Amino acid sequence: MSAMQKQMQKEMPKQSPKEVINIQGLHKTYVLDGVQVHALRGIDLTLHQGEYLAIMGPSGSGKSTLMNIIGCLDVPDQGSYWLNGQDVTKMHSDALAQVRNRELGFVFQNFNLLARTSAVENVETPLIYAGVAKAERRRRAIDMLQRLGLAERLYHLPNQLSGGQQQRVAIARALVTRPSLLLADEPTGNMDSATSAELLTLLAKLNLEDGLTIALITHEADVAAKAQRKVTLIDGQLEHN
Repeated sequence: MSAMQKQMQKEMPKQSPKEVINIQGLHKTYVLDGVQVHALRGIDLTLHQGEYLAIMGPSGSGKSTLMNIIGCLDVPDQGSYWLNGQDVTKMHSDALAQVRNRELGFVFQNFNLLARTSAVENVETPLIYAGVAKAERRRRAIDMLQRLGLAERLYHLPNQLSGGQQQRVAIARALVTRPSLLLADEPTGNMDSATSAELLTLLAKLNLEDGLTIALITHEADVAAKAQRKVTLIDGQLEHN
C-alpha cells in the first residue's frame, strides 16, 4: 500500500455499526380482570450490530412484554419498532412470522426441545419452515452442533443430554437460520452455577468472535454483568445504566 493510500485510509471516517433495533416511544397496555396494566410506558432503545445487551428488571417490570415485541410475537399499542430497517409495527401476522424465522433466533430457559427428536433433528426444525432442502438442512445442523462442541452428541435425544448440552442444542437451533439477532430469555434460569457460567462464556464467545448481536433478558445481576451494555426496566420504564 502506498503512502498516499495509507493516508487516505486514515482520513476516511469510520462507519458506525448499523442499527439492528430502533425502538421509539413504545407503549403496551393490557386489561386484566377489568384493570388496565401499563406494561410498557414509552420505551426508547437502540441496539447496534455486534452489541451484547442485557435487559434487567424484577418480576412484573415489563421484561417479557418487551421481549415479545422485540421478538415479533406481540405488537405495541403506540410507538415504532424498526428491525434491520423494517418497520415491523406495520406488518401483518404472516409477514411477522417470516421476519421471526429469517431475522431472529430464540433461546429460552426451558430449552423447548422436541423430546423424541435427536439433537440434529431439533436443530434442523427451523430450516424446514424456511424451505431449506433436506441435505442442506442436515449439513448446516451438523456444522452448527460441531461448532458448539456437540460433535459426539448429534443423534442423542434431549433426555440423554445434560442441561448444558441441551441449552447448546437450543442455541444451535437458534443460530442455524443465521439470524441477525439472538434473543435469550432467562437462558440460565434452570441451570446450576457451573453450567450457567459455561453458557455465558459461550454467548460471550459468539458475540466477540462471530460478531453475533445478542439481547438477553435476566433478573440476575451477575448474568447481566457479562454483557457489554445493560439497561433496567422498572414499572415499564427503561433506565440506562
